[in-house]
Amino acid sequence: MIKQHSNYLIYLLLFFSIFLLACNSYKHPNFSKKDVKSAQKIIGLDFAKNEVDTMYRYLGRNSDGYDSLRNYTLDNDVFPALLFDPHPNEFVIPKAQKEIQWMLPTNVNLPANKEELAYYSISQLAALIQTKKISAEALTKLYLNRIKKYDATLLAVTEITEERALQQAKKVDQEIADGNYKGLLHGIPYGVKDLIALKGYKTTWGAAPYKTQTLDYTASVIEKLDEAGAILIAKLTSGALARGDVWYGGKTKNPWDIKQGASGSSAGPGSATAAGLVAFALGTETLGSIVSPSTRCGLTGLRPTYGRVTRHGVMSLAWSMDKVGPMCRSAEDCAIVFAAIHGTDGKDKTVKDAAFNYEYNIDLSKLKVGYLKEHFEKDSTAVEKNNNLTLATLKELGLRPEAVSLPKNFPYQVFDVILRAEAGAFFDDLVRSKGVDEMVQQDYRSRANSLRQARFIPAVEYLQANRHRKVLIEEMHKIFKNYDVIISPTFGGRQLLITNLTGHPAVALPNGFDKKGRPTSITLLGNLYEEAILLAIAKQFQEQTDFEEKHPPQFK
Repeated sequence: MIKQHSNYLIYLLLFFSIFLLACNSYKHPNFSKKDVKSAQKIIGLDFAKNEVDTMYRYLGRNSDGYDSLRNYTLDNDVFPALLFDPHPNEFVIPKAQKEIQWMLPTNVNLPANKEELAYYSISQLAALIQTKKISAEALTKLYLNRIKKYDATLLAVTEITEERALQQAKKVDQEIADGNYKGLLHGIPYGVKDLIALKGYKTTWGAAPYKTQTLDYTASVIEKLDEAGAILIAKLTSGALARGDVWYGGKTKNPWDIKQGASGSSAGPGSATAAGLVAFALGTETLGSIVSPSTRCGLTGLRPTYGRVTRHGVMSLAWSMDKVGPMCRSAEDCAIVFAAIHGTDGKDKTVKDAAFNYEYNIDLSKLKVGYLKEHFEKDSTAVEKNNNLTLATLKELGLRPEAVSLPKNFPYQVFDVILRAEAGAFFDDLVRSKGVDEMVQQDYRSRANSLRQARFIPAVEYLQANRHRKVLIEEMHKIFKNYDVIISPTFGGRQLLITNLTGHPAVALPNGFDKKGRPTSITLLGNLYEEAILLAIAKQFQEQTDFEEKHPPQFK
């Protein structure tokens, strides 16, 4: 028995010796243990040699698994199984939808100079169409002609959807002739950012690697606007893969100063709407891409609550941060468009059905209002002067703002790994195929550089950042328990980052001009699903001011 036991131990020791020898002799074809030692420095770790030896074979197995993963294709519209939830604990979605009472203006007549129609509001154009003072076809041709006349200067359009638009316009005119008027958007020409798919036309995402791309489906937001009778006349530029205002065709210009870009990444919607090439446009925002071009181009832009508007058929940059919203020349126009596009479609599982009970004439004195005092007082530029005058006007309307601050004690420096990691996943094939090398911009701040470095973001840090994000959501909820709206300088502090992370809605509205005659804006922040309150305040502000009625002189 003793001899048998000894033999067993010898065999066992021999087995482990062979196993350890195999582990130590194992060499992955793509990386060495030295590579592992170097790589850990990026994530701030320092494993001992024996620990690296132990994990090396496991890392090789992981690498082989990654290779097998890449043999399976994913469609653009596949979201991760883990869906972002912006709702604080115990949050209740408002569900009771009331009928919105839209008021068509009376006695709207055609101007002597038909070009002035390019800057009419949606409700003014609707009044003319409903009363048959102008046909949808004539109005569509007017905007199409303006695109052909001015876009060589602005570079705001990737493709004119003329054939489709004229077919739609003729259909609208027949429907109205038959007594089937659908509402305020019936016959109104508009454009969409070229991240939004339209079957039969190119969807280029603003980037050279995709400049001939066509997708065999139409985004749900376009289908919703089709149903409302709106007429899509153009795909409008996006900064390359939703970054900035530079796309493969050049830099989209600010109509107020064509030496300046329109800002990004909804540059085309901003430029085209401000210059009267479309009556309104749809943009997208992940981290400022509706708010920023709306500011620069003098528009009213609505960034809705996360999960308010379907993104089916829309390019993903960051699944947990992307939103689709209207960019218009007034708050009321935003309300009209938003009423048509919000709500579920059965395809984007992040979208919730929530009430949008817009009433523009609410009593503002009954609202609880905060303002970011420290950011209003930060500088002495023309922007601050305009912001303070805006505060004064809002007080005259009945608002009583109290000083408030947004949360400060958070790892804000790391939160952008959420966006970059998610973008890196969506565009992984582009990076691995080297197609990213074809993009126009390749500098430090370019999307190409951002996508490459995303490969070095650890999954652990991505998840840790999202845990801190959950705490941030709860902190913001505590603030919005006390306020209906918070007024902020548009680029004050970290509010754009914070509210895009937490999914809160925002309205940026023009509030003056800087010393060079370029528009400035103020931003209203609201609680989740409370876009109606923000737009009501903005509407009443615009009734007292005329900033939204100013248009770039070169394009009148």
